[in-house]
Amino acid sequence: MNFGQAVSSVLNNYATFSGRAPRSEYWWWVLFSIVLNWITAFLDTALFGTFALVHFGDASYVGAVDVFTPISTIVGLLLILPSLAVGARRFHDMDRTGWWLLIGLTGIGALVIFFWFMIKGTPGTNHYGRDPLE
Repeated sequence: MNFGQAVSSVLNNYATFSGRAPRSEYWWWVLFSIVLNWITAFLDTALFGTFALVHFGDASYVGAVDVFTPISTIVGLLLILPSLAVGARRFHDMDRTGWWLLIGLTGIGALVIFFWFMIKGTPGTNHYGRDPLE
């Protein structure tokens, strides 16, 4: 599966949590998401500049957010559901339930998921459907 096919597949299965996703689909989607986030961050900076969202008197509050990012925020929100769906389908490819995504909420769990997603899926048919590489 190439870059265009992977992005198209994920967007066509926007909120589909059933079925299986091969490694290539998942990792091309990750690359697409990263590049899109860079582009939207650049657009936000070019269009809106940078400014502090929190002010305290004449000076910005310590720890204030220095960038206004409406485009990045909207795109990020739009990418959450397909990212979760392709992650669940990636787990299905390894014959695991998509609920394993919840371990990503822990620090070490995110590393475990990272390494699991590099492993080849179950060959042939499993509980979640036929092998997407067949």
